[in-house]
Amino acid sequence: MTSLYPGFRYDADKEVISEARAKALESLLIEKGVITGKTVDKVLGYFDTEMGPFNGAKLVARAWVDPEFKQLLLEDCNAACKQLDLPNGMSGAEGEHMRIVENTPDVHNVVVCTLCSCYPWPTLGLPPYWFKDPTFRARVVREPRVVLNEFGVQLDDSVNVRIWDSSAQIRWWVLPMRPEGTEDLGEEELASLLTPEAMMGVALVRAPSE
Repeated sequence: MTSLYPGFRYDADKEVISEARAKALESLLIEKGVITGKTVDKVLGYFDTEMGPFNGAKLVARAWVDPEFKQLLLEDCNAACKQLDLPNGMSGAEGEHMRIVENTPDVHNVVVCTLCSCYPWPTLGLPPYWFKDPTFRARVVREPRVVLNEFGVQLDDSVNVRIWDSSAQIRWWVLPMRPEGTEDLGEEELASLLTPEAMMGVALVRAPSE
């Protein structure tokens, strides 16, 4: 078993096997002339520099300081993307229909894809392995509070936990709560506080002093 967070675990052998299968498939596609040796690296580089959680962080930071933008983001995420200086293609592959749900003192949202690994790549980047693993996909629906505790998120019993199941039609992500003590921070500083996990609902956003 492997541990990525304070208590959440999954079988490490699954990730090793999946990686080996991916390498074998890549080698076969190169051998058949379908792709080149640089194709995968080019795609991964694109998601390292153009499409990733830094885009989601910019959107959340703007929503934290601009109520009108926040309303637009909640009503039409793809339209909100067009309001900022983000890369072309935000509404392209894996981002055609993105929806965002807001965490509040009374409601905590978590996203999952129970069928496979549907995920808003333009705003959160490539999904981590654990998001695709059946362990997370099954347990977070069945026992969300237990899983959140394993990720280090402890919620009061009064907080309602809601699970949002992404699909080929809609890819969900989360607008986290702005942490206290960040009233003097600008958008760039606020964006630096965001993590993919916070925008998935399995982490909280912490103020710089925490």
